[in-house]
Amino acid sequence: MKSNHFLIRLFYLLMSTFLIGRIIFMLYNIAFCDYSAWDVVRAWWNGLTQDIVVTSAALALPALLSLFPIVHLRRWLAPYYFVMSAAVVVLITADTVMYEYWHFKLNAVILSYAAYPEGASSSVSPYYLISRIGCAVAGTLALTALSLRLTPGHTANRERVKGPSGRHAIDWQTPAIVVFAFILMASTVNAGTAYWNQRLFLNHSAANPVFAFFSSFHTRPYHDRYISMNEEECRNTFNGLYDVKGANTDTLLCNTRPNVMVVLLESFGSPFVKSLGGAPVDARLEELIPEGIYWENYYSSSFRTDRAVVSTFSGWISYPDLGLMTHPEIHDSLPSLARSLKNAGYCAKYLYHGPMTNMGSGDFARDMGFKTYTQHEFPDVPLDCSWGAHDRVSAIEAATLMASPSETPKFIVWQTISSHEPWDVPEKRFDDPVQNAFAYTDSALGDLVDSLKRSDVWNDLLLIVIPDHGYLYGQSYEDEGYFHAPMLWLGGAVKAPRRMDVLMNQSDIAATLLAQMEIPHAEFKWSRNVLSEGYIHPFVYSTFPAGFLYRDTTGTTIYDTGAELPITQHDAGKAIHYGPHAITSKDGHRRLQRGRAILQTSYDKLWKTLHR
Repeated sequence: MKSNHFLIRLFYLLMSTFLIGRIIFMLYNIAFCDYSAWDVVRAWWNGLTQDIVVTSAALALPALLSLFPIVHLRRWLAPYYFVMSAAVVVLITADTVMYEYWHFKLNAVILSYAAYPEGASSSVSPYYLISRIGCAVAGTLALTALSLRLTPGHTANRERVKGPSGRHAIDWQTPAIVVFAFILMASTVNAGTAYWNQRLFLNHSAANPVFAFFSSFHTRPYHDRYISMNEEECRNTFNGLYDVKGANTDTLLCNTRPNVMVVLLESFGSPFVKSLGGAPVDARLEELIPEGIYWENYYSSSFRTDRAVVSTFSGWISYPDLGLMTHPEIHDSLPSLARSLKNAGYCAKYLYHGPMTNMGSGDFARDMGFKTYTQHEFPDVPLDCSWGAHDRVSAIEAATLMASPSETPKFIVWQTISSHEPWDVPEKRFDDPVQNAFAYTDSALGDLVDSLKRSDVWNDLLLIVIPDHGYLYGQSYEDEGYFHAPMLWLGGAVKAPRRMDVLMNQSDIAATLLAQMEIPHAEFKWSRNVLSEGYIHPFVYSTFPAGFLYRDTTGTTIYDTGAELPITQHDAGKAIHYGPHAITSKDGHRRLQRGRAILQTSYDKLWKTLHR
């Protein structure tokens, strides 16, 4: 029968498109992993099932219409082919180019950032955007044209074919096979089906970008998204992990009411901190470490600034696929470090020399109780980088604001800008543009400290220096080093320089700081005073676009929520196991269960918070 052979040709076309897209993905991102030609073949083979599912779904409508001889297929399917081709090509293109920054398969999380295009436009050049959009448009038109060329005006069903009874029958076999293939394979396939290698990049290369994107959407409410155990088991596993009470076991400050300043260093994770094994670009930070309290086992909570700001200043846990900053309906329900300090007599100010419109950051800061200082409050400051003012320029304003006379103690936040794509800083210290940008931010931090030391405010100042999150520089989410970050407490309010080895999260800053200042912090349910006598289960929990890290004294487990697989298992003092077949020890299983319990409980708590 030849009546529906065009469906077979379309099937081959789409399967070939995914193969070509996979090869382009691997070539474009070759810097992230060394691989062989055989790895390319294995990636194609392991992604074949997902390719078939997506292709079968895409051909469902043409298969259905082919059953009706009166339908002019090309005319009816032309708009559909355009939409289908656009979806396939745009997702392949976006997945390929975004992996350079995202280091994960494109998923629904990107939509929360797509709503704020100024962030993307500030990160890359116009040529970069135009060239990639141009490729997507050209690919869409080409795939649409080829699909139409392979489709007849009418199927041979119009001529009818003889059935067993001698009566005219419709050729339904090919369309039925298409639908059956989709139903059968879709019921058995998930994101982890394509995973096969210990290297995460090769697993991501195998995964179909269209399948990965659409399978990441959640139609279920928050409390029902990540259920991996029954309610009783989850509760028993979770209990005691965040319920930290008791008196401080240590006192770090000279007095309980110092001026407080938090410096959020953009993306300044371990790859750029010499003392954490990174490149030696943080000369000023390294000079300052012996002068203050250095937290050696501090871990950021998430992977983007919007999550980091919420975690730092509300003490709230992070989520793999949800940023609370863009949900103003929940802001009033979140605890706030700024509000707690204002209730204790402080004034709270947030300094960022940019527009503070990306991701609704300005609205969030104001909802938290901050008075915001942006580029509009400093009209004379030159906005000479794509994000706003360079860090050495804004450092002067931050120091001036901190040192200005005030009748009340101050709580000031300065968020830096320059160590962010596209790395356009006015000084050159390193040939590598990324390292050079971080070295520039490091020098701006030094300028701030030098200026504050020359003022009277330094004697009664607690300066907390932390990155907002890490940057994937020679790393991936399967490496715990991505989340490992520096935290330094400086200033005259610090009792004595020392190094702290206690495990702690970014979300723990609020409770730990308030406890040192003898200010109540019971409302910070997800923030733990890590210097409390009740801190008996030290661990860190951090999230990335489709997974989490759980680390405690027994080791580290990193889990992919989409694939529902541990991708890293590392027992303390033993070899690190990567990939979907990572060995799970007794300790590893306990870490995995605790991480799952936190994930499940966090979404349940969020649901209950929203529906008080």
